[in-house]
Amino acid sequence: MTLLYQQDARGIAHITLDRPDVHNAFDEVLIGELRDAFRDVASNAHVRCVVLQGNGPSLCAGADIGWMRRAAEWSEAHNQADAQGLSDMLAAIDGCPKPVIAIAHGNVLGGGVGLVACADMAVAVRGAKFGLSEVRLGLTPATISPFVLRAIGGPAARRWFLTAERFGAEEALAMGLVTALADCDATARAQVERWLAALLAGAPGAIADAKALIRDFAGAAITDDVREETAVRIARRRASAEGREGLSAFLHKRKADWVHDV
Repeated sequence: MTLLYQQDARGIAHITLDRPDVHNAFDEVLIGELRDAFRDVASNAHVRCVVLQGNGPSLCAGADIGWMRRAAEWSEAHNQADAQGLSDMLAAIDGCPKPVIAIAHGNVLGGGVGLVACADMAVAVRGAKFGLSEVRLGLTPATISPFVLRAIGGPAARRWFLTAERFGAEEALAMGLVTALADCDATARAQVERWLAALLAGAPGAIADAKALIRDFAGAAITDDVREETAVRIARRRASAEGREGLSAFLHKRKADWVHDV
């Protein structure tokens, strides 16, 4: 196994890349295990949030050298299938209905940047080094580009995709790749705990629906159809068991039934 997948009593899934000797670099096995773990999380009613992290000195240093060496010998069709596997893994993280928090430390390169871009929130430890170095290998960050472009935007990508320069945690925050900075691992985990406390106060179904709102309407034109669909969605939420429970808890000044002291 190249991945650790654990769940605590609060319903927090901890998904940990576990190839520390190679800075958690991707190969076919790790990619498949990540995809399967996030597909399981998506359908697991006991999981409420996910923390994505890496053992050892780095979150993920991109592609494993052995994997790249093998890919150089494959046909174009084989390479396309392999790249689709990476895309499917990123899509499983990006489309996860549960909130995903990433901790970025050490080297966060290539596909590692893609992991961070797919998270809902990410904290970077100062000293982390990010990079999209593909062009220096005669390649491009094509597979991760839909996710990274959404996170950092076209203007930032014009520099970092083309120059392949390394950038630090402060720059990652400025361009929107990460959400917060931490001075060390301990303060990064304290930030994660603050986010988790806030997330666990929300209704699980409402949070999943809120993620769907972002996915479906971010950047969309405000048309009559969009306005009608958003009205339909809030009406459905108001009539749901969670919606009724949330209003009742608010009116009676009590905790909603999804808030548990653990």
